[in-house]
Amino acid sequence: MPAETAETALQRGRDLLDAMNPGLEQVLSDRYDHAVPEMAETLVEWAYGRHYTRPGLDLKTRQLCTIAALTALGGQTGPQLKINVENTLAAGATRTEILEVIWQMAVYGGLPAAINGLNAALEVMGPEAA
Repeated sequence: MPAETAETALQRGRDLLDAMNPGLEQVLSDRYDHAVPEMAETLVEWAYGRHYTRPGLDLKTRQLCTIAALTALGGQTGPQLKINVENTLAAGATRTEILEVIWQMAVYGGLPAAINGLNAALEVMGPEAA
């Protein structure tokens, strides 16, 4: 089987990202192209085009794993966590599933990390009851 081209992975990543979070690639480009011109394109190709589209896990599960990892990493991931809460909702996860994954990370990332994660998620989803 021939190796996949970067262009193929980039297009697959763009298609996935556009379905989950339309306009995010442009936001990333606007934010980073002046400093690191290839950052947005690399992120879309590598993360969304090659990793999120791999077989073995569905998109919702991958997004819930992303929420868990970002939460466990702690407070410095707030902006990425908020974007991925939006993406996880778009992938079909429920509010309850997202909040439970974040709360589960209190065991592994610590209570402060889980609280920061909950705060970031609630900024996106609103404070209403799950």
